[in-house]
Amino acid sequence: MLLALALAVGAASTPAAQNQPAAQSPPAGPAAATQAPPAATPAPPAATPAPDAAAPATAPPAPGSNPTPATPDAEQLSEVVVEAAEPRFVAKTTRDRIGRIWAPVVIDGKGPFRLVLDTGANHSAVIPSTAAALGTPGAANAMVVTGFTGSAVVPTISVSRMEVGDLMLGPTTLPVVADVFGGAQGVLGNEGLAGRRIIADFSHDHLEIFTSHSEPAHIGFSVVPLKIGDGGLLIADVKVGGIHCKAVIDTGAQGTVGNLQLRDALMRHPRDAKRTEIVGVTLDVQTGDSLAAPQIEMGGITISGVRVTFGDMYLFEHYHLTQKPVLLLGMDLLGSFDVLVIDYARHELQIRMREAPLPIGDAARF
Repeated sequence: MLLALALAVGAASTPAAQNQPAAQSPPAGPAAATQAPPAATPAPPAATPAPDAAAPATAPPAPGSNPTPATPDAEQLSEVVVEAAEPRFVAKTTRDRIGRIWAPVVIDGKGPFRLVLDTGANHSAVIPSTAAALGTPGAANAMVVTGFTGSAVVPTISVSRMEVGDLMLGPTTLPVVADVFGGAQGVLGNEGLAGRRIIADFSHDHLEIFTSHSEPAHIGFSVVPLKIGDGGLLIADVKVGGIHCKAVIDTGAQGTVGNLQLRDALMRHPRDAKRTEIVGVTLDVQTGDSLAAPQIEMGGITISGVRVTFGDMYLFEHYHLTQKPVLLLGMDLLGSFDVLVIDYARHELQIRMREAPLPIGDAARF
């Protein structure tokens, strides 16, 4: 079973007409990957050296079950960096685990709360226990949440401020969704990421979110150009087995998913396809055929060994991605890199492969 967290929201004018969310949480957290991490062959990397950078600040401690109030000064939140012996905020994809990116978010001076960084969600959300810890009265209006596999009407809370790095949001209304995040306390969506630069160093459990200064890719990195689509989706042009298609970069999805148009273009209809369930943030479940995909080419990198679940997923229809081949790249693939940089100002994905050594003298901050 795969978990997909893509999320879009809208006002709920007639809640009775919508699918109601299940009251209970699913019994298990994110499913484990059963295949080895994808292998990739990098193209000659960009050769622009990086400018010197200031030493990063240290992120606040990980949250416990009872977050302690904090009132950080906005000027001190220029960026967020997390480093730990065990993965706390950036976990890489391995043979038996799918990678994850978690952001420590301070909400109304409380926390930090551990939220999944989800570039495929156009709005942030929290789970019931986080809403209870905030002690915030529920908002008057419910909200329609559209997830990867369905939609539901959910309650909401109002918060004055959300802070992570130099990203500050608020006041805003947060939907309260089911606890499907495997230990995380909600989702940090893309609504405030315009103009930001995100650095996820999977080998060193290191995360930064700060204002982009339009830095070009450093030595040892390959570049994938991006476009910003509906709902703030990050979209790249890729080739799968020689077939041109659009690829959505989704750090909130566990697995890589393709639409039926891509499957048909690849003429992949083997009888031994593995049937896989995908559960979304609304707890709706859809199924697809898990197949070994041919090589994926993006930004001069050739990636092999990726399994793709093909299906007629709800979110593809919601974003009108059903007419041409589309691939959604999840953390099974994105977490297999050494360093992943998402620069919203440059509209670029900057990737360093695990086997690429860091050049002598290159800055510790990318």
